[in-house]
Amino acid sequence: MANFRDTDLQDRQKNASEARKAMLQKFLAKAEDPILEQRRAERAAIEEARRIRQAEREAARKREAERLAAEAAARAAAEAEAKRLAEEEAARKAKEEAEAMVKLLAEQKAARDARYAARKAAANKRKKRMV
Repeated sequence: MANFRDTDLQDRQKNASEARKAMLQKFLAKAEDPILEQRRAERAAIEEARRIRQAEREAARKREAERLAAEAAARAAAEAEAKRLAEEEAARKAKEEAEAMVKLLAEQKAARDARYAARKAAANKRKKRMV
């Protein structure tokens, strides 16, 4: 059987070119469709709203982190002040204890000296009686 549609190279190229042009026209017609354009605009608006919400969340996270850092700094300052006061109190108590110890040692020395003086006086008194 003979081929009833005998096409040459130029006819095939022409048909292929026309098919490509038809597909392009179909694609361009869809691209210019107002419904698709409206959907694109809606998607863009949704994406913009999403970006705004995300930026707000990031700003809120940043504010919260700054607040927590400020609280931590305030706690650290309060702890440092409490530590300083505790050290001052400990130094004051140590000074008072040292003064009390010095006073006690002085009283003990005075009592010891008094006993020594009393023994000396008693020994001198006995010497005088013997003579």
